[in-house]
Amino acid sequence: MNNNNHSEPSSPAPANASDVADSCDAANTKREVTFFDQPRNVALILKTFYALCIILVLLDFFVHRHIYVYFETIPAFYALYGFVACVVLVVLAKIMRKGLMRDEHYYDARIDEQDTPTLNDSPQATATKEAQS
Repeated sequence: MNNNNHSEPSSPAPANASDVADSCDAANTKREVTFFDQPRNVALILKTFYALCIILVLLDFFVHRHIYVYFETIPAFYALYGFVACVVLVVLAKIMRKGLMRDEHYYDARIDEQDTPTLNDSPQATATKEAQS
């Protein structure tokens, strides 16, 4: 009877550091598939929203509303008003972006601050950097 207490590993041990990194990457890429990751679920939700929008517009023709101003008599007025308001918001945001947007390096250090030495720039570190270049 062989009485070995050694258990066999389920997978072979990585041979080098790159194999270890690859196995860690593979473990990190596995993630749970959620409800919204499945295209058929997203399509079902979109179809439901479209159906609800159509139903609400159709109900507007049959439900009695208490009208206060003359333009509320336009059929589907609130649906049209909401759509136009969203389009106007998007157009205004694009226009405002031109004036408010900053370039990619807006918060980076100023040019005159880049040449000043830092605490980590010891003579040994500077010599090592110069030797590597």
